[in-house]
Amino acid sequence: MTGAATDLPRVELLVTTDCPHAAATEALLRSILGESDRTASVERIYISDLDHAAGMGFRGSPTVLIDGRDVAALDGETGISLGCRLYPRADGGAGGVPPEGVIREALDAWQARRDADDARPGAREAVRELPGRALRAGFVWASQRESLERLSQRLPMTRGLVRRFVAGQDLPTTLLALERLRSAGLATTVDVLGESVDTEAAATAAADRYLEVLDALAERGLDGNVSVKLTQMGLDIDTGFCQRNVGRIVQRAEARGAFVRIDMEDHSRTDATLHIVRELYAEHGNVGAVIQSYLRRSADDVEALIAAGIRVRLCKGAYNEPASVAFASKAESDESYVRLMERLLAAGVYPGLATHDERIIGQARDFVAREGIADEQFEFQMLYGVRRDLQEALAAAGHTMRVYVPFGAEWYPYFMRRLAERPANVLFVLRTLVRDRG
Repeated sequence: MTGAATDLPRVELLVTTDCPHAAATEALLRSILGESDRTASVERIYISDLDHAAGMGFRGSPTVLIDGRDVAALDGETGISLGCRLYPRADGGAGGVPPEGVIREALDAWQARRDADDARPGAREAVRELPGRALRAGFVWASQRESLERLSQRLPMTRGLVRRFVAGQDLPTTLLALERLRSAGLATTVDVLGESVDTEAAATAAADRYLEVLDALAERGLDGNVSVKLTQMGLDIDTGFCQRNVGRIVQRAEARGAFVRIDMEDHSRTDATLHIVRELYAEHGNVGAVIQSYLRRSADDVEALIAAGIRVRLCKGAYNEPASVAFASKAESDESYVRLMERLLAAGVYPGLATHDERIIGQARDFVAREGIADEQFEFQMLYGVRRDLQEALAAAGHTMRVYVPFGAEWYPYFMRRLAERPANVLFVLRTLVRDRG
């Protein structure tokens, strides 16, 4: 590759579990990528069925995507198959591993796009900001539309994409996913999907599902760690009722030796959420909070939580917030994240660093090495289905790597926010829609 890229290419290897060409293809990719001074990682993604295949842009095993683009999108290639994909070679034959030249051409095309962006002052930064503004606003809006939710549930393409981010629609399926993650050396936290409820009965039923989850985790010897949204527990109905309802979960978790993380939602609920966290922590101790780095108030909130000894998961934030309360640019949000991350690491209250940003992860690793902070004093956290290669690499390096594992039938709002956060996932959706319509 020529030129100096600021970013690394996103390289995905989509294969079936029994693909005989997967290892050779991954080895070829790593060999080519290893020639660069800044080696990109290869994320291997296993394709389970045809619905999953359609949603991922898969065209037979193996399929290689660079920056979300198929390296060998051949004319006349219309069908989706779980069988071996054959690539034409210069000698007129065919093989199951993409030719080296095809991969190099795809990487050169990626580099050319980046160089063209760099040649236009401000253009690249503007492109980077689109996901945080237009896409975030659009998908957060879509997450609130029941008609779109009903439509999405009928589309095979959408169901395939959802399987990448949601472990299952029921608890037994999810327990199997948790066991697979444990076998890979990964810690987990479970989120029973659901958003704001409008009756106490619905909120009580949601808490009951968490009690079932905590019991099942204990019975199977899995990580006793769950993440809870307070709107699902009745926050918008009555704060006192919500606290008592989520208190049932905390009590069961305490009896099971488990931990409860209270998720953060939009800024209008921050004060109420932190109040309930403090109250439950004072009574039980096994409760943590989430802080979003893009909120302007977060530095003060972090200091208060450190003073109280409450564990913090630090994330960037996934809601469409006004500039009056949140940093408008990605650069500002990232700078805030690093400042808060270093403060939490230095304070030693076992923070969870929730990010998929390799640059920030590298800064965290440099900081703890420089400051003599042990691996046991913090953990990295990532979403289920996102950067699985990086998750396993961090675990292999001796870090605690916790995967946020959502499950349940009410996946639509969660899925929309994941699309808003990751532009490449939006591109997958758009390409598939166009291809299926054509």
